[in-house]
Amino acid sequence: MAVLRRTLVLSGVLVLAAAGCGSNSLEGGSTSAPTNSSSSSSGTPSTGGPDLSGALPAKVKAAKKITVGVDASYPPNEFLQGGKTVVGMDVDLFNAVAQKFGVTVDWQPAGFDTIITGVQGGKYDLGISSFTINAKRKQQVNMVSYFNAGTLWATAKGNPKGIKADDACGKTVAVQKGTTQLEDDMPKRQAACKAAGKPEIKLVVREKQDQATADLVGGKADAMLADSPVVLYAIKQTNGQLEQLGDIYDAAPYGYVVPKAETAFAQAIVHALQALNTEGTYKSTLQKWNNDSGAITDFAVNP
Repeated sequence: MAVLRRTLVLSGVLVLAAAGCGSNSLEGGSTSAPTNSSSSSSGTPSTGGPDLSGALPAKVKAAKKITVGVDASYPPNEFLQGGKTVVGMDVDLFNAVAQKFGVTVDWQPAGFDTIITGVQGGKYDLGISSFTINAKRKQQVNMVSYFNAGTLWATAKGNPKGIKADDACGKTVAVQKGTTQLEDDMPKRQAACKAAGKPEIKLVVREKQDQATADLVGGKADAMLADSPVVLYAIKQTNGQLEQLGDIYDAAPYGYVVPKAETAFAQAIVHALQALNTEGTYKSTLQKWNNDSGAITDFAVNP
């Protein structure tokens, strides 16, 4: 999730206006964000649990910080506050993880579809940006599960275009570049439209999710789909201009992106999450962002 963001006012409502997980950025509606968020952890080892500092890669240990690639356009999971500070559920949770290692976190905004490549090439120590764990990604990197989310659709209030998620053929649908919704979900739906002799779905593919949300609010798209926490947050933020379409489906875990060679580090992150869960920090962090319904207990490397 890449560069910076701006805000867009549509119909008198502050709408997240840069794109979903890509480049360019936007402010993430600071008025509704829970307080006490920080773009870096303190670097002071938290008490309790095993000593994990020995599992840090040499580069991280020397720098005393973990550099993380993040698409800061995906509220409430990760977004920009005040135009420059990365905040959100993922930020708070991993800052707590980093404290178990006694290091800080340097959150680096990046294009969503560039983060895994950045981790592979050493630009980032980790990638954290609501990455759904799937087979393709596990071939490229190690993934540490920490949360569970599904896909959800949204339309304008009242669904004036009569959108049906299972039959959106011929409709205009906004979706973010590089997401599982675009790469896994949409091809199946397009194939179904073709098999039924119906026109294909007109996709509006955006670099960042907040751009897709703005497209829907502004009438450039008939519907959008994204991860469930993000869609629910967008519905809340637009003060009744959007509504949920159908139910959440295809639930799957999010994963921290860790280099393939750093298996020991990945496993140590699992131990850190387990410790946070035992002490209650894990659940309270999710509750702070109204995301505790996605809590898991079976943290694992490449589940």
